[in-house]
Amino acid sequence: MALRMLGVVPSPELVSDAVADRLRLFLKRMRAEAVEYGPDAAAMIDAGARTLVGGKRLRARFCHSGWQAVARFSDRDAAETTAVWDVCAALEIFQSAALVHDDLIDNSDTRRGRPAAHRALEGSHVDAGWSGDAAAFGRSAAILLGDLLVAWSDDLLEQALAQHPLADAVRREYARMRRDVTVGQFLDIAEESAWSVNSADSHLERALRIASLKSARYSIEQPLVLGAAVAGADEEQLRALRRFGHPVGMAFQLRDDVLGVFGDSAVTGKPAGDDLREGKRTALVALTREGLDISARNLFDEMLGDPDLTAEQISFLQATIRASGALHRVESMIDDYASAADRALSGARLENSAVGDLRDLARASTTRSA
Repeated sequence: MALRMLGVVPSPELVSDAVADRLRLFLKRMRAEAVEYGPDAAAMIDAGARTLVGGKRLRARFCHSGWQAVARFSDRDAAETTAVWDVCAALEIFQSAALVHDDLIDNSDTRRGRPAAHRALEGSHVDAGWSGDAAAFGRSAAILLGDLLVAWSDDLLEQALAQHPLADAVRREYARMRRDVTVGQFLDIAEESAWSVNSADSHLERALRIASLKSARYSIEQPLVLGAAVAGADEEQLRALRRFGHPVGMAFQLRDDVLGVFGDSAVTGKPAGDDLREGKRTALVALTREGLDISARNLFDEMLGDPDLTAEQISFLQATIRASGALHRVESMIDDYASAADRALSGARLENSAVGDLRDLARASTTRSA
């Protein structure tokens, strides 16, 4: 199928369907291998499968677009080029692992409009009538479920790269992606405490470093490069895709920060103002603090991170952010990053139809409402 896709811009539905096919086959194998583990383990496999339902498949779309941008320039045979779909699916499994752990870290009750994995596992403990602390079980099981999903992601990546002549280059980029996002996630939770001992004028720089590591590279740049590496991209092509992917990723994360404060819960699947209750020290927050006088800043700091914020308090903080000028400044940053990404594609030695798809993906990533 991959070779027939050359020169044809894939629709979101085509990518989602292709990834779903790969995941379905992979899960069938995982369930067959898990039979010897017994029924309780089967329930864990089912929990892992549920985390793979839904989502925008953004990383898979960027990975496939990175492959398509390069594939016609490379002399790859069908067995090699079709590996990109397994890499796309591996990325989606790794994303599910990250979300399971992220929801646990953030004490989030929902994900994509459904119970977060640790809450679903807690519920299964109750439904089964097991003894002990159901909430503690849910948390512990979710840690292990996230680890299992990471292992599955590696398994599928290795399936994709079996006999592939460019396997080492793809593995190196995938390994870098795993390290970057893990360190970025640590810095994210650390900043919720570390901000208080660092100068205010460093907060924006620190927030943008976190955005780069935990999102910009992981969500956009590295999926692009992984797809291109599967297709045999040369250094010039990889540089062009990195120059495009990183600013798109930064704009993507800044949009996420805006949605975490102002998003419609009916669209995002998460409670309105969730980032305010969690105390996320984002670029939006750093810029808000810059625009407040000391008394307003102290009140803002006191309220931020209170898990019991009421709807009225959330509205007050939202109004404070708007009045500070921070929302306008973040929107301007998103526009600047998107423009830089667009310029990076000009004159790049990439497939023309894929360049158009990349521009469409960039717009969708930076103007989204969920």
